[in-house]
Amino acid sequence: MLVRDLIDAMQRIAPLEYAESWDRVGLLVGKAERELDGPVLLTIDLTERVMREAKDAGARAIIAYHPVIWDPVARVTDETARGRILLGAIEAGLCIYTPHTALDAAPGGVTDWLCEGLSGSGQAGKIAGDCRALQPTVRGGGMCKIVTFLPLEAMERVRGALATAGAGRIGAYSLCSFSTEGTGTFLGGAGTKPVSGVAGRVEHVPERRLEMVCPKANLALALETMRQFHPYEEPAIDVYEMSGEPLRRAGAGRRLVLDRPATLMELADRLKRFLPRYRLRAALVAEDRPMQSLGVVPGAGEGLAPLAAREGCELFFTGEMRHHQILDCLHQDMSVLLAGHANTERGYLPRLAERLRAMLPGLEASPAKADTDLLFVL
Repeated sequence: MLVRDLIDAMQRIAPLEYAESWDRVGLLVGKAERELDGPVLLTIDLTERVMREAKDAGARAIIAYHPVIWDPVARVTDETARGRILLGAIEAGLCIYTPHTALDAAPGGVTDWLCEGLSGSGQAGKIAGDCRALQPTVRGGGMCKIVTFLPLEAMERVRGALATAGAGRIGAYSLCSFSTEGTGTFLGGAGTKPVSGVAGRVEHVPERRLEMVCPKANLALALETMRQFHPYEEPAIDVYEMSGEPLRRAGAGRRLVLDRPATLMELADRLKRFLPRYRLRAALVAEDRPMQSLGVVPGAGEGLAPLAAREGCELFFTGEMRHHQILDCLHQDMSVLLAGHANTERGYLPRLAERLRAMLPGLEASPAKADTDLLFVL
């Protein structure tokens, strides 16, 4: 088994394209082709204590939910904690992989796990209510569609040429296209050499409309290639920008509509049984009345609170928020429930370890014992 196998498994669980653009995700340290001949340790924060535990266990990879590399690294020395962690990983041949917001956004990830607990389903993987992303991930962004018109006998040649330039690929399928029949008209000026008909006369010719999707990054090459293989002197070409497809069940945050309304105290009781530690704080709009529509974001989710309010959520649940952001929620008639930043994330690690073991038989994967909350209540 290689580290590449672990990366592929994590990509299936939490595709990196689901991560926020500002995030630092994926393989941060190590070689993908290194043999994975030891345990994998899972942690929320990669601290020096966790690094010592990983070395003592003979681990070969660490899945660190929070990125250990965030700001640009000017030097890696033993003068700082981050430097010692990175040096320790490199010297021990340890790979470090970070899923972070990709794991939050993915179906069945951290946010859906929190929705299970809030909904009180009592069954792993089941949410007792309707659950959708507050801010859906858009699939297919950065794509456009190329449209051209050509004689039937040139169809296969041009389609194949466009495919070599990266057009016509949808998922695992290639050479994807659509064509329709029609009639084209033109009037060739002096000096033109039409493929069909003659210059100086209005011509009506049978044509095919060819459509193929293409990544924007490949567009210039695709158009140049198409012109090389297109039979017309001046081919008609249209380029349409594609907005992408929003995914209802993948993206940042969740809007959870419970099957049955629940009061704040009922939700708190569910979380006491569900989360690793009991540490809840709340801000209520009014009396503890039953609520049905909840906004859910793990960690520090205050950035999505305004969106949850606009979506009609009666309660916003996250790990931590600042004072004035809480006040803004109350002003928008939305109560707030806080459970601690890492406390809304750490309880998912055992499930992630279980999923990895199921996907990679023989893999040793477990949460780090040294990974604990930074804050405690006096």
